Amino acid sequence: MAIQGALPVAFAAVFPHGAFALGVEAITDFETKRPQLDKDTGLPLWAVDVIDADPEARGKAKSVKVKVAAEVCPTLPDEVPGLPFRPIEFEAMAVMPYVDDNGRRPRVAYSLRARGVKAPGGAAGSRRTPAAKDAA
Repeated sequence: MAIQGALPVAFAAVFPHGAFALGVEAITDFETKRPQLDKDTGLPLWAVDVIDADPEARGKAKSVKVKVAAEVCPTLPDEVPGLPFRPIEFEAMAVMPYVDDNGRRPRVAYSLRARGVKAPGGAAGSRRTPAAKDAA
């Protein structure tokens, strides 16, 4: 097969109505209790909790986690007064399909990855999280 690993995808294709960050936390390896490392870059993985701004999104599709490989915890954009969460965009997104067999029957699911985070539209003063390359 010619396609291996994560597939690059534009932020607007994943979140055409935008996205909001609720928080970010380190991803810990279940067995070793150490930070989980990205297989390609060797950098620690961080999970950004995201709410899809699409008014039609429901259930599991409304809230997702986007994994970011970075040496330090990604800095989320500043809060918007009056909102309980932060508008966010992800840089260099990729999607990794996998088979989720935890339910009644197997289904195709997707793991979302990104190289960094920023304020929507790349507004001046946005903070970016560097990483060596896309996580796969």
